[in-house]
Amino acid sequence: MKAVFYEGDKKITVGESRPVQPGEGEVQIKVSHCGICGTDLHIYHGVMDHRVTFPQILGHEMSGIVEAVGNGVENVAVGNRVTVRPLSPCGHCPACEAGHSHICHHLAFLGIETQGAFQTYWNVPAYTIHKLPESVSLKHGALIEPLAVACHDVRTGQIEAGEYVVVIGGGPIGALIAMVARQKGATVKIVEINPYRINLLQQLGFEVVDSKNEDLEKIVYAETNGAGADVVFEVTSSQTGAQMMTKLLRTRGRIVIVGIFGQASQVDLFQFFWKELKMFGARVYEPEDFDQAIALAASGELPLDQVITNVYPLENLEQGLKEMEGGGNVMKVLLTCS
Repeated sequence: MKAVFYEGDKKITVGESRPVQPGEGEVQIKVSHCGICGTDLHIYHGVMDHRVTFPQILGHEMSGIVEAVGNGVENVAVGNRVTVRPLSPCGHCPACEAGHSHICHHLAFLGIETQGAFQTYWNVPAYTIHKLPESVSLKHGALIEPLAVACHDVRTGQIEAGEYVVVIGGGPIGALIAMVARQKGATVKIVEINPYRINLLQQLGFEVVDSKNEDLEKIVYAETNGAGADVVFEVTSSQTGAQMMTKLLRTRGRIVIVGIFGQASQVDLFQFFWKELKMFGARVYEPEDFDQAIALAASGELPLDQVITNVYPLENLEQGLKEMEGGGNVMKVLLTCS
């Protein structure tokens, strides 16, 4: 079978690997589509070399068809159309015992700590499987994982109909958060500086603020009669976003930190005191977020096709990574793996 390997030092090679029969409690999937994630780009840049084993097969935003099942597997059958929730918790740490296994103290992420989905066949634990209805194409199935991230973020932010929401960062996750929040009945404003993404988001029906050329704070307060936003999602992992998020909120407003900050950032804590703000961290997802993402994709209410910029063959992984690295005319890139 075909596979693509990360060798370290931004080196990607295309080769072959031999499919292995699924073991006890495992499922073998013939991978259809797999999206290139921002995490894959971080690995390509060498930032996460301490977590991977060379040569590493990346990829975790995927869809496919079950090819074989191992002993002890129930409720999953050959021919099922599926996606994978790529988390492997330890099951016995304080977080797992408290029912928060998605933030396990020893969490392993499939496609980072284990081999991933940029290959023809992928063996995964059966408990990670979520079935896809016929109404969800396999192309859209590869968007379920990032859409589940957005569902978890919006659920964490406790969004209600009629609320005013600002999403700082209009990349793939920011765009999906905006879609889910809008589907909940919120008024959504997206902050973005990439001209391609601004245009795409506007085509999707969102109001977008180019924070390089417009006064975001003035716009938010003008549109909320001086109150401020109910919820702000910080998706950029930037110091600018961290400084801006507290300025935009109403009294008792809520912040959801989605972006991964690699180092400590300055945050205006006075605003938390003065306006009684709340801030939540939101990391990956729980099973119910996958269920909601699949239901939303099946409903046809979200314009998922327009989020996909390009679909390439598996061997074009490096091309897709470089397009994302350039930060230009790209939103989400998928690879066909079979």
